[in-house]
Amino acid sequence: MELPYLTSDLPGIGGQIKQRIEDFRVDEMPLYQPSGEGTHVYFRVRKVGIPTPAAVERIAEHMKVRRTDIGLAGLKDARAVATQWMSLEHADADRLAAYRDGQITVEQVTRHTNKLRLGHLAGNRFAISIRQVGPDDLPAARAAWDVLGRRGVPNYFGAQRFGLRGDTGALGEALIRGDLDEFLAIFLGRPAEADPHDIWAAREAFDAGEFDKARARWPRHYSNERRALAAYQKRCRAGPAVAAVDKRMKRLYVSAFQSEVFNDVLAARIDSIDCVMAGDWAQKTDTGGVFLVEDADAEQLRARAGEISPTGPIVGYRAKLAEGAPGQIEREALTQRGIQPEQFRAAGPLKAKGTRRPLRFALADPTISAGADEHGGYIELTFAAPSGCYATTVLREVMKAD
Repeated sequence: MELPYLTSDLPGIGGQIKQRIEDFRVDEMPLYQPSGEGTHVYFRVRKVGIPTPAAVERIAEHMKVRRTDIGLAGLKDARAVATQWMSLEHADADRLAAYRDGQITVEQVTRHTNKLRLGHLAGNRFAISIRQVGPDDLPAARAAWDVLGRRGVPNYFGAQRFGLRGDTGALGEALIRGDLDEFLAIFLGRPAEADPHDIWAAREAFDAGEFDKARARWPRHYSNERRALAAYQKRCRAGPAVAAVDKRMKRLYVSAFQSEVFNDVLAARIDSIDCVMAGDWAQKTDTGGVFLVEDADAEQLRARAGEISPTGPIVGYRAKLAEGAPGQIEREALTQRGIQPEQFRAAGPLKAKGTRRPLRFALADPTISAGADEHGGYIELTFAAPSGCYATTVLREVMKAD
C-alpha cells in the first residue's frame, strides 16, 4: 500500500511471509467464554491452509445443516494454521467432536446460550515467521519493533481489505456517489494486471461491447458478475445490473471506501498517532468510550501512556467529525474525494451511519526473536491485536516490503 510508515526513518528487513503454512499462526481470542450450558454447541476448530468459508461448508455438509446455521466470530487467513470458535444450535456434540479431515480438526466442544456472531471476538494472537532473513537482521527488526511497542501500531486497514485488484474502495465510492455506470465499468471491465487470464479476457470483452463473449469467459463461480452482465444485456442500463449484485457484497464495497478515507486521515497524521490535539475525538483504551478533547496539554500524558488514542472517521451520515486542526484534516480528506457525509444517507439500502476508529493500536504480549531451522533463517514475531486490526500493518513496519 502507498501509505507512509510510522518508522520511516528506520530500514526494513525485507523478507517474505507465508512461505510455509505453519509460518503464519493465528488463534482467535473470544470475547466471552462459553458458559457450558445452553442449546448452542460451541466448538473450536483448528484449520490448516483452508479459508474459513470452506471449513464452514465442510462442517455443514458433515452435520447435514445449512452453512448459515453455523455461527462464527470472524474470518481467518487461508494460508495459515488458525484456530477459531464456531457454533451450531441443537447439534450432536459427539458427531461434531469426531469430525476431522486433512485440514480441519475439532479441538474442543462446549455449550452456550446464544449463537456466535460476527464481531464476537476480543482479538487475535499471532505467531509469524519472516523468512529469507536471519539473526543478522534482528537489530534492525528490533529497532522498528521497539517504536511500535512504545508509540503503537498505525491502525491502517490492510491491503486485503481492498481486494486482489485493489478496487473494492473504488466500487464503494461509485455506489455512494450514485454513479452506477462507473460501478459497472469497474465491476465488469477495466482488466488489471492482477486478473487471471480468463478474468482479463472477460473484462476486455465487456469493454469492447462483446457481451456474449464476456459472459462465456466469466467462470461459473463468479455468480455476481454473471448476473450483473445478464441483467445489463437484457436492459442495457446500469441500474438493473447493479441491483443484480448481492447486497452483502455491495455493503462490503461501501465499507472498503470508508476504510480508504480512514487510511487517508491516518496517513496525514502518521507522525503524531500517539498525540491528541484540541478538537480530537479520543477513545479510552480500557472502555472504548469516546470523548472530545478540549485541553490537549492536559490529556497528552494519558495519550503517551496509551490510556487514550486519537481517532479517525469511519465516515457516515451520523459519524462525528473532529473539530479544530484534526477536523480540518478529516474534512480535507473528504473534499479531495468530493464526498460529504450526508451522501452516505442517500445510498438507500446501502446507507452507513459511520463511527470512529483509533488511529493506533497497542501490541499485547509482544516478542521478537531470531532462529533457524531446516528451511533456513527466520525472525519470529508474536503478539496479540484487538479485533479489526491487521497483522499486516505490523509486518509492513518491520519489513517495509510487499
